[in-house]
Amino acid sequence: MARTRARDYDVKRQEILRQAAKLFAEHGYSGTSITMIAEACGVSRSLLYYYYAEKDSVLFDILHNNLSIQLGAAEKACRSVEDPKENFLAIIVAMLEFSQHNEQERHVRMKNLELLSEDKRKQLQDLERKLVAILSKSIAAAVPTVGKGPLLKALTMSVFSMLNWHFRWFRDGVGLTRNEYAQLVAQMVLAGAPVAAADLPARTLTAAIRKRPRKIS
Repeated sequence: MARTRARDYDVKRQEILRQAAKLFAEHGYSGTSITMIAEACGVSRSLLYYYYAEKDSVLFDILHNNLSIQLGAAEKACRSVEDPKENFLAIIVAMLEFSQHNEQERHVRMKNLELLSEDKRKQLQDLERKLVAILSKSIAAAVPTVGKGPLLKALTMSVFSMLNWHFRWFRDGVGLTRNEYAQLVAQMVLAGAPVAAADLPARTLTAAIRKRPRKIS
């Protein structure tokens, strides 16, 4: 007879993921054992195996759960306002606020993504593409001179770089607040992208267009 799932199953599973992310961030994936995770959660190894049979399943769920929540935050921010420029700022604010409370998970993702199977990496990449698409669509609407042209991808990934790597230098209570930094990033794009696009040589834009993959009819 199949074992009945406990009412607090999801709560306990989330606690396992939280404790495992902390251990992976501190000791690395290879340096963390199932026993360490069980001890951190205050449960036996046998009970932990009830939730996760393999350590790589714990890693995958940490990353999948983290990306899913981030995607949900971006989608909610996107729906919150209609004005294109305010919409763009709202998404940036949401992404920075998310990173504030998910530093350990971000560290784990950067260090251990390649340890997962190709199929699991593909599932995570699908979520990442959806996140990129939300930001890209918002930029295209907020900066009409760039629109959906050849510069959109470069601009989108540049914004992601600014947001994903701000942890290297940003410190709460020192200099700009997160909201102020979000406004700085937004203004650099809104005010700077049209000027940069206008100043790029025509041959650069032509080359970018030619490199775009052709649709198969």
